Amino acid sequence: MPHFTLEYSANLDGLVDIGKTVEVVRKAAVETGIFPLGGIRVRAVRCEHYAIADGRSNYGFLDMVLRLGEGRDLATRKKAGEHIFKALSAHLDPVFANSKFALSFDMQINDKETSWKRNNIHDALKVETVNG
Repeated sequence: MPHFTLEYSANLDGLVDIGKTVEVVRKAAVETGIFPLGGIRVRAVRCEHYAIADGRSNYGFLDMVLRLGEGRDLATRKKAGEHIFKALSAHLDPVFANSKFALSFDMQINDKETSWKRNNIHDALKVETVNG
């Protein structure tokens, strides 16, 4: 259950291809090797209304939160998080170079006792692997 949510300021629309950005995150998550492929979700939410620092409209942000299930030790989570953040940060280097921008990434562990899921994508991927 690695679910990534990217919230970003609307003023990034002309600076960042958000479709490519979610793909960068998805690919980096796969590269870590610690997440089940069928569970990876990356979504982006455009924030039309926001206020940053002293209120100047030319400041931008992208805040990413990863929610994942229990079971991975801290060292594994840190290594994966660093890999994903490095890939995202490098992808966004042009934004840092051309504007005032804040990037953040937080990882949250879901308690399995209060997290419900239903997913048949895992089974579909197994069939594709066997037949492919």
